[in-house]
Amino acid sequence: MQQIFLFLYRLRAILLFLALELLAGGIIFTHNSPQGAVFFNSSNKLVGNMLSVKNNFLSYFSLYSTNQALAEKNAYLLNRLDSVSPVLDSAVLSVDTVLSKNFEFWSARVVNNSIHLNQNYITLNKGAKDGIQEGMGVFNELGVVGRVKGTSSNFSTVISLLNTDLLISSKIKETEVFGSTKWDGLKSNEAKLLYVPRHVQIVPGQEIITSGYNAVFPEGISIGKIKAVNPGSETNYLDIKISLSVDFSKLNFIYLVKNDSREELDSLEIEMETAGP
Repeated sequence: MQQIFLFLYRLRAILLFLALELLAGGIIFTHNSPQGAVFFNSSNKLVGNMLSVKNNFLSYFSLYSTNQALAEKNAYLLNRLDSVSPVLDSAVLSVDTVLSKNFEFWSARVVNNSIHLNQNYITLNKGAKDGIQEGMGVFNELGVVGRVKGTSSNFSTVISLLNTDLLISSKIKETEVFGSTKWDGLKSNEAKLLYVPRHVQIVPGQEIITSGYNAVFPEGISIGKIKAVNPGSETNYLDIKISLSVDFSKLNFIYLVKNDSREELDSLEIEMETAGP
């Protein structure tokens, strides 16, 4: 304590000078309007800049919770949107309503993701206790991501679209021509559209979307756009290259979709296959 007093005593002249300067400045800014206005505006600007930096700093660390809340809200809105039944035309028989598909949606966050293998997988932070099931479709705001392979209580494993074992039922949006999207194991932003006959007229830039012809994805989710078309060298199908909609190197929050009619459709198809002609 004595050392502190000795230190302050040595600086007594400087401290007295600073105190007098502050006192003189206060008198000037208080009793002179022009100088007071300049001081007020300058101090407001300084404080405003400091508060702005503080808010930006705090906002950065709240981005995760904000994004998570937005993803959950979007999943909720998707469920609400899907629950709105279209107005049936009077010429449509009521039996057609049996064929309508009902989908449920969840949101989740990617906790692990690979893009450099032939069989790439994604891990999500939600599992069986959250209602996630094997076979659910996975997508984000840009397009198709993959399909749920398996679940534990708290996590799920997804077969990425960047997996050479995954086929996605697809169609060309502009022409309604059907095919299957499959990754060829080369670039993480490209895939192939398979089984499109050679006689079909294809134009680069046309959009590829989910066909709705399976029980995984609803119709119309983006997959990518046609990048190049070449005649198939050894088959009767075109060689079509797609630029994928999703940037798999930047996956963060995703959505999962479940078709409530999937079990019924699967059991019916199995029954038809086993029954034979």
